[in-house]
This record gives sequence, C-alpha cells and structure tokens, in this order.
Amino acid sequence: MPYTVDIHAHTIASTHAYSTVHDYLSVAKSKGIKLFAITDHGPDMADSPHFWHFVNMRVLPRVVDGIGLLRGIEANIKNQYGEIDYFGSYLKELDIVLAGFHEPVFPPSTKEAHTNALIKCIQSGHVDIITHPGNPSYPIDINKVARAAAEHNVALEINNSSFLTSRKGSLPNCTAIANAVKQAGGLLVMGSDSHVAFSLGEFEKSVEVIAAVDFPIERLLNRSPAALLHFLVSRGHTTLDEYKVLID
Repeated sequence: MPYTVDIHAHTIASTHAYSTVHDYLSVAKSKGIKLFAITDHGPDMADSPHFWHFVNMRVLPRVVDGIGLLRGIEANIKNQYGEIDYFGSYLKELDIVLAGFHEPVFPPSTKEAHTNALIKCIQSGHVDIITHPGNPSYPIDINKVARAAAEHNVALEINNSSFLTSRKGSLPNCTAIANAVKQAGGLLVMGSDSHVAFSLGEFEKSVEVIAAVDFPIERLLNRSPAALLHFLVSRGHTTLDEYKVLID
C-alpha cells in the first residue's frame, strides 16, 4: 500500500539539511503525500535552530493546498533521566514531539544507561515518538523498551535513513524492535528522516522490516493521516482541529 504520512523531516534550520518548508511541500504534492511533520533537531545540537525557531512555528499554516504540515521537533535525549532539550508549556504548542539519541548531546554509554534513558523518556509523557531506537551505537534492552512504549502509548520509529545513509548496521536491531513491539501490543511508525526533500515519504527499507515480522497494519501510524492524527489526540495534543479536512 502507498504510505502518505511521514513524521520525520529536517529543514535548512538544521544546517546539515538542505531543503526549505516550501521544498518539502512541493515534493509532498508531487508524491501524493497528505501529511508530514517538520522536525528539526532540538537546540542542544550544535547546528540546530535556536529555541525560538520552535516557539515561532505557530506562524506555519497547518494545511497548504490540501497537504497537512505538523509543527514538530526531534528533541535530544540528554541523559539517563530521559530529559530532553525542549520543555514546559512550549511542548504543548507543538503538534508532534520526537526524541532520540544523538552523539553530540548524549555520547554512547552502556546498554543499561541507554535503556534507562529511553524508558524514563517514554514515561515522562513529553514525547510521542522515539526516533531510530535501533541505532547500533546505542544498544538497548529491546523488550523492556518495547513494553514501556506500549504501556505509555508511545510509538517507536523504524527509521528508513538508518538503512541508507546513517546508523549503518541497524537492520538486525530494527527487525528485533518491530517484532518486540508486535508482541507487546505497541505502535510503530516509519520515518524517512529526510535531510533533503527528495527523500520525503521514502520508506522502502522500513517497509521490508515491517513486512518481515508481519507487523499488524492497524498498529502502523503511517497507514493514514487519520491514524496519526488520532494517535496525537490520544497523546493529549489539542491543536489539531485544522487537520480535520484531511480525514473528513
């Protein structure tokens, strides 16, 4: 089936990325993508946008030419306590909050430390989706993380970029994660992790991983705009009325 929802894309606000919001909208229209999120790196990354970038996302329209644009962030997990680099009432203004490990902010440590950090982050209630948890630089107790995510209604990402240009060696971990989430009754989501607009909505390798474990489509958030939007409402996001045009 075609997947018309992408939850993970970076703009030139993260200076190691190469496309603007307008570029993404153009590509989304050409590919038939109906809903995507702008999720630039949180402010603790060296080349990330300033904190105010995320505060000012309120100026972005939520629907442009029938395409939904989610105001989001890929926050950085900072420590073993699962703290992230965006906080307080500002989080409530965003439509979607992703978080993951990035070496410049949380250098790789031990399996126990990584597992504790992810579980604390999941339990915090601040984060909707954990990005690229299959990164081999950050080994985790996959079953514990999958169970915590299922219990707290947090989705784990199968990151397509991990198989192509970054985090090489992720395939075995991602396959194990997909299977563990399946067994735990949790949710998965695919992210392109685009750093240039051309790769928006590209999930070929992620689809292979999900198919390999026969993951139930009804628990894959990319299956429709409605699926992702209803998930975000279940997570407590209350600013999504403008997207109703995508599901009516």
